[in-house]
Amino acid sequence: MGSVSRLLADYGPAFGQALLLTWKLTAVSFVAGFVLGMVVTVVRLFPLRPLRFVLTGYVEIFRNIPSAALLIFIVFALPDLQVLIDYEPAVILTLTLVCSAFTADYLRAGINTVDGGQIEAALSLGMRPMRIIIAVVLPQALRAVVQPMTSLLIALMLSTSLASQVPFPGRELTALVAKLANDSAAGMPAFAVAAALYVASGLLIAWAGAALEKKLRILR
Repeated sequence: MGSVSRLLADYGPAFGQALLLTWKLTAVSFVAGFVLGMVVTVVRLFPLRPLRFVLTGYVEIFRNIPSAALLIFIVFALPDLQVLIDYEPAVILTLTLVCSAFTADYLRAGINTVDGGQIEAALSLGMRPMRIIIAVVLPQALRAVVQPMTSLLIALMLSTSLASQVPFPGRELTALVAKLANDSAAGMPAFAVAAALYVASGLLIAWAGAALEKKLRILR
């Protein structure tokens, strides 16, 4: 316990900055991935088989490829194709692509919970297909996937540790732990502090997700 206290006294601000960077990567990647996932979901509803086939392949590829392998491809392979992406955008792009694929898959499952009779009723009222998707289908699908999306957000937060694998301009929690372990004998205390911060962040996200789901359940 004393070693942890000494570590926080010496590196407390560094852990604070690392936590903020972790939250920043999580928030930016989740928002971008969520928006992209919604676009993919909506376009997949169009009766265009070639487009649906391509987007289904997109979802399956980025849902099943390891995030580390995707980051390595973006950072080290794309420059050979004359596509240069800086390290921070590369990490965010990696997390965004993975998040969008899972978001699209979860939303598809959520859409399947919507009663087809509601769509038929909306059509009978003269509503256009896009209006039905936006006003009838998506709101109910989003209510049905709050918990899966909460779990996805937690997984995304933990996956920000990918930034420790590249020369990132800043240190998130895992990179900070690696530096402290290399520079001093504070490896285990540093790991304990980082683990506690990860757990606290995950519990906060889980609490927020549960509160949101409860509120949406009341509104149904």
